[in-house]
Amino acid sequence: MNERSQITYMQVRLVRMATEKWSVPVAEAAGVFQQYQVFEFIRDCYGIFHVEGDEAVWEEIVPYLQVRGYDFRTV
Repeated sequence: MNERSQITYMQVRLVRMATEKWSVPVAEAAGVFQQYQVFEFIRDCYGIFHVEGDEAVWEEIVPYLQVRGYDFRTV
């Protein structure tokens, strides 16, 4: 699998993780990722993220969203 495919696969896994943690549909989690540019964040940081587990990457996404003003209370 080439790097681009691996990045996409990671993005999908993390959207699915968000659906489980937030108890929301996939479309809603993907919308948050799109709106707050989480997909780009994952792509840009893939060089480091690919050696970490999804849980560790998730721990980077949460503060990334908080800094950008995402309100977790709405979830």
